[in-house]
Amino acid sequence: MKFQPLLEQVKQYAISYFDIHHDPDLIYHNLRHTKDVVAAATQIANHYQLNDEDFFVVISASWFHDTGYFTDKKDHEAKSVALATHFLKQHKVEQPVIDKVSGCILATKMPQNPADLLQQIICDADLFHLGTDDFRDKNKLLRKEMEAIKKHDIDKDEWRSYNIEFLQGHEYYTDYCRLLLNDQKQRNLQKLIEKQADVEVKETPAMITTEIDRESIITVEKEKDKDKDHDDDHGGKKHKNDRPDRGIETMFRISSSNHQRLSDMADNKAHIMITVNSIILSAIISLVLRKLDEHSNLLIPTFMLLSVSLATMIFSILSTRPSIPPGLFTPEDINKKTVNLLFFGNFYRMSYQDYSDGMEKMMEDREFLYGSLIRDNYSQGVVLGKKYRLLRASYNIFMFGLIVSVVAFIISSLL
Repeated sequence: MKFQPLLEQVKQYAISYFDIHHDPDLIYHNLRHTKDVVAAATQIANHYQLNDEDFFVVISASWFHDTGYFTDKKDHEAKSVALATHFLKQHKVEQPVIDKVSGCILATKMPQNPADLLQQIICDADLFHLGTDDFRDKNKLLRKEMEAIKKHDIDKDEWRSYNIEFLQGHEYYTDYCRLLLNDQKQRNLQKLIEKQADVEVKETPAMITTEIDRESIITVEKEKDKDKDHDDDHGGKKHKNDRPDRGIETMFRISSSNHQRLSDMADNKAHIMITVNSIILSAIISLVLRKLDEHSNLLIPTFMLLSVSLATMIFSILSTRPSIPPGLFTPEDINKKTVNLLFFGNFYRMSYQDYSDGMEKMMEDREFLYGSLIRDNYSQGVVLGKKYRLLRASYNIFMFGLIVSVVAFIISSLL
């Protein structure tokens, strides 16, 4: 079947459908968004060098995937499938191809759950903007569209919190998009987190005032003179307990979130290195080694490349290899406030009662609690430092080793 002419007909049909069925509420899920998804799907599909049929499936699904919005916004994927099926049957497309197109459209339903590469491509194409500079503008359009559909305003802070949670939980399915878009997606997420932190810090004084009960106010008034005398004795310095608790907690939350995101980025980069070098090793073992008898001059560069790939994989695996502490603590550790009960590695072999008693003591003791948070923050940083050192070594070995190996292959071929 000639898929290219048919794909052009799909394009013209989809464009005409959007022009005829205009909905002023759909300021995001419109023809512009569909064209963006088609462009992204084409880019990803070209990277994976799909055959004509699979390319037709992905691009056709991209053109049809949001057409159902005009008849049923809640279950638009099913309506889009119905439209696509009707059109493709009219043009004598075989049922297996129609089923593939339908599967790709349904895979875009949230939460996404693609079953194969074709579905992964359209899912990544649908959310391609999360990892681009256009994220902020498109996110605003999506918010305005939801306000128009729901007939009420959406609070900015609430919308920002939703987007932070969504981006933190989102992962691109294809290696291509992970490599191309993850860094910008993390920058987009970081901007949202920083904005949210600024808002929370500004609201801290008012929120603290409203949350203090009458008994606390009386206690503060009673201790006012004591604090004043204490400040005078120390050169007028402010007592450290006067620092806003909410601001401190926000600081710890942002720091922990940053560490977790950096750890996820490191794991993704290590996964990419492991995947790439696994392919190289497989190619060398299955294709090159058996031909070395005929091309003995390639023996040295081949084993150089083999060694580089193996060393790169080892360091990448070491960077993601977990290190687990004994999982035990003693009552003395609790009394001395030296154990960090916020990390599972320090208590996973303890009984529930011992852990519960330790947590209760920590929650009752401000110094113990904040000390544990500081210790946990520091420990995360130490682990991150080790992970990134190993990952850097892996990238350096791969980069310089690949250069040397390629040069060795060129020299061996010329001799």
